[in-house]
Amino acid sequence: MAVIVALGAFLMTLAGGWTAQRVTDRRHLVLGLAGGLMLGVVGLDLLPESLSAAGRPVFGVPLALLLFVAGFLIAHVVERLLAVRQAAHGAENGAGNGGRVPEVGLTAASAMVGHSFADGVALGAAFQVGGGMGVAVSLAVITHDFADGFNTYTLTRLYGNARRKAVLMLFADAVAPVLGAVSTLLFTLPEEPLGAYLGFFGGVLLYLAAAEILPEAHHRHPALSTLMCTVGGVAGIWLVVGLAD
Repeated sequence: MAVIVALGAFLMTLAGGWTAQRVTDRRHLVLGLAGGLMLGVVGLDLLPESLSAAGRPVFGVPLALLLFVAGFLIAHVVERLLAVRQAAHGAENGAGNGGRVPEVGLTAASAMVGHSFADGVALGAAFQVGGGMGVAVSLAVITHDFADGFNTYTLTRLYGNARRKAVLMLFADAVAPVLGAVSTLLFTLPEEPLGAYLGFFGGVLLYLAAAEILPEAHHRHPALSTLMCTVGGVAGIWLVVGLAD
């Protein structure tokens, strides 16, 4: 059953990426929505889950929160180091791409793929528990994988990568939950490492949403419609989380 549900997540991920491709003429709205979806996923889904699974304190601070901050800082450091490296090779200020480095987009998209794999693992584990847990997790995974597909394609393209690479990353993101669900037929991932990963990944996503996607969305089109897309993205994830609970 977990694998069947994961196939539904596969289709929803592709649908999210397809939607991101079709609205390129409204790029500011796409980015505004993507930023809202990412903010909602981090604050309303990933962080609460990580605190619940890996909440033991380290020197007075929950491990999940330490990794959350570490993810944010590492994303910032990696982006800056890649930008300096590109400038040293004669691409100062990322000419033609707003100072963005394509490798950052691919790294972020790869993290999305890892998150989707973890979704599949969580799905399989929920069905191992039985009862209503499998149904609740299924609803959460299938619905928010639309946002994952949307964000994976958007992140890859935002940093100047070719459409072919964005489609490949989208397909990898779609396959990942299926592989994650299949893996639970062989072993069960302990709860604490999964929670630690979710905390770290949440910090990475928050950095990308706050430092890159939302500023880009409002830079050239500071319209009310863009702002409403951002708020709508957060509200949509809130609805998904509420229904799953």
